[in-house]
Amino acid sequence: MMNAYAVVFAFVVVAVGFAAITLIAAKILRASAPYARKESTYECGIPAVGSTEIKLNVRFQTYALLFVLFDVEVLYVFPWAVTAKETGALALYEMGVFLGILMLGLAFAWRKGALNWE
Repeated sequence: MMNAYAVVFAFVVVAVGFAAITLIAAKILRASAPYARKESTYECGIPAVGSTEIKLNVRFQTYALLFVLFDVEVLYVFPWAVTAKETGALALYEMGVFLGILMLGLAFAWRKGALNWE
């Protein structure tokens, strides 16, 4: 049994090592000649006037997180729906619990006003 974990651990070490070596090699080998015009903010060919840093409303982030939440939900529901006949009643109850928890999260966000754009 320990052998199986050793293989997984070795795979993780190789993956992390490969990623680290690749990033370090890219940093060392890339061409780098920074200057002011190259590092300036590019806006469709128009020179930036004033500060380019703007504060976005937190509602954008809330909508993005809710989108990701329900997008990931589809990744779980679709394969289950394709195999629903073979999985049986227990899988139906489990999916009901999963969807119920997601609906509670949606109701909570709705009640807190996270979905109001005003």
